[in-house]
Amino acid sequence: MHHFCVLIGFGADAIHPYLAFDALAQARADGQLDAATWTDEKIEASYIYAASKGILKVLAKMGISTLQSYKGAQIFEAVGLDQGPIERCFTGTASRIRGIGFDVLATESLMRHEVGFPTRQRPFQTVLSNQGIYHWRRDGEKHSWNPETIAGIQQAAREGDPQAFARFSKLVNETTTRECQLRGLLDFRPGNPIPIEQVQPASEIVKRFCTGAMSYGSISAEAHESLAIAMNRIGGKSNTGEGGEDYRRFQPLPSGDSKRSAIKQIASGRFGVTSWYLTNADELQIKIAQGAKPGEGGELPGHKVDRIIAATRMSTPGVGLISPPPHHDIY
Repeated sequence: MHHFCVLIGFGADAIHPYLAFDALAQARADGQLDAATWTDEKIEASYIYAASKGILKVLAKMGISTLQSYKGAQIFEAVGLDQGPIERCFTGTASRIRGIGFDVLATESLMRHEVGFPTRQRPFQTVLSNQGIYHWRRDGEKHSWNPETIAGIQQAAREGDPQAFARFSKLVNETTTRECQLRGLLDFRPGNPIPIEQVQPASEIVKRFCTGAMSYGSISAEAHESLAIAMNRIGGKSNTGEGGEDYRRFQPLPSGDSKRSAIKQIASGRFGVTSWYLTNADELQIKIAQGAKPGEGGELPGHKVDRIIAATRMSTPGVGLISPPPHHDIY
């Protein structure tokens, strides 16, 4: 999908993924797909359908609703390309950190071609090597999550071992970051340290923490209420999302804890938004514009809308709830 979107974004009128079609046809010939069920025509039609859906999802995430608006828009930023390829092939594209030029690109292309079509005799190889782009391989692409980092974080989490977590942090910060992340190229500029007396304690910093807007119904009541209790304990704020809030949560618990979410979302005066709901808020998030992420959230299928969720949202059990697309709202 990434390749397709880049090609279209730079102005391609059409794309012929011939290698993908050949690979799928070969999978059918090798028995990996049922030949009786999957004809070549059906395979290609399914692939085209899936590719089209993927492209549309990328467009929707960018707030673009038509292919014509995306084609040639060049809403990209290059990473790792020098000015030569940029000026020749991707005119006008930002490439802030620069990188390799045509010489390195040509060398790497010839190296890959040599693997498939060797110019010198060597032991016959029927399968191309896995470069580890998607799954970690010892001699392949570098990945932030690899056997060492995964083992380190698992040991730290399971045993609650601060030293294990320190080893994990050291591995991530000193090795993985340099190999996988642009931030590994950056360093701190030395300066005069702030007196410790001027640094806020953690107990004050956490008061500015807020949870994301997750509606009751999209997550369970237990999860929703636990987040509210935790944020109220530290002085932060939890967010109701669009799904309203059970009025019983407005009353403090005998223990002194509170399940009340401090931030209340308002979405066109719907989904459980009442005057009581509004007066039990420390902060209101009011929708100022519709966003453009259809399919990314805001939909609760009817079979999940039980009696309690429906009552909280001032709706009817069994009836699906969906914001009108595009429905990733801006508050």
